[in-house]
Amino acid sequence: MAQNVTPYKNQQATKKEQVATMFNNISKTYDFLNHFLSLGIDIIWRKQAIKELAKDQPKTILDVATGTGDFAFEALKMLKPNKIIGVDISRGMLDIADEKIIKRNKSDVFEVRLGDSEKLLFDDSSFDAVTVAYGVRNFENLEKGIADMLRVLKPGGKAVILEFSKPKAFPIKQLYHFYFNSVTPTVGKIFSKDASAYTYLPESVNAFPDGKRFTDLMDKVGYKNTKCKPLAFGICSIYTGIK
Repeated sequence: MAQNVTPYKNQQATKKEQVATMFNNISKTYDFLNHFLSLGIDIIWRKQAIKELAKDQPKTILDVATGTGDFAFEALKMLKPNKIIGVDISRGMLDIADEKIIKRNKSDVFEVRLGDSEKLLFDDSSFDAVTVAYGVRNFENLEKGIADMLRVLKPGGKAVILEFSKPKAFPIKQLYHFYFNSVTPTVGKIFSKDASAYTYLPESVNAFPDGKRFTDLMDKVGYKNTKCKPLAFGICSIYTGIK
């Protein structure tokens, strides 16, 4: 099980509350730093994750921990579903997403709602697909979160989860460790003015049960045909499972 690391060590608030506060704090610089720190590779990773749904052609998609909506917008472009609903606990991130939705004239096919990713306010078997990009490691209760995602999936529906993982091979492991633990927090502090957010990032990735440990957890809560597809020498992974 994942260690419950939190963004702000000196606060008594729950992890969920701290994560919401953190993303509210960094919402205005989030997109810029995402692309800058990943050298734009995050865009390629998102596309590869969305391709996992190409054969399924889902008409209704729930994007959990949708943030500013980048993953959902890419899914709209590539999959052309009838509807995507994005859920996030950060009002600040959703405000940015709402601005994008209006600017891109996508209100008819994409809407976002404030909500708890671990207690989704949707009926059982509501969606053809559920997606999460870089969000599950922020869950307070990982098992509960992915179980609730399974609940709202229709029978035969697919979950696609994109998340950072820990490379094992030399020298990628060493370079990754240096970049994530030294470069990322420094750059994040300069641009976002929230040093804790980009210190929490490597800590949360390190604590996340990646690879087989995560597919085992997916199996445990009831997903079928679970798979893990490492990207970029294991820096990132795509996890899939069927209801």
